[in-house]
Amino acid sequence: MKKWFKSNALYFIGATVGALAGYIYWQQVGCSSGTCMITSKPINSTLYGAMMGSLLFGMFKKEKKKEIIKEGETNHDI
Repeated sequence: MKKWFKSNALYFIGATVGALAGYIYWQQVGCSSGTCMITSKPINSTLYGAMMGSLLFGMFKKEKKKEIIKEGETNHDI
């Protein structure tokens, strides 16, 4: 469990930062008429911010590269 959390920590940090930003956006800007789908309710803007933050921070996650396996060779992680 620790290993999984550690490998996905960037997504969790991004979701937390995004949720906070979404809530602050709703509080400061919001939507006075109530017709805006995202900013009319705090839960919507918080969840949307968490999703966007997670996607944004996830772009910076580095993946392990694998070598192309040729016939007769073994697979080695770089």
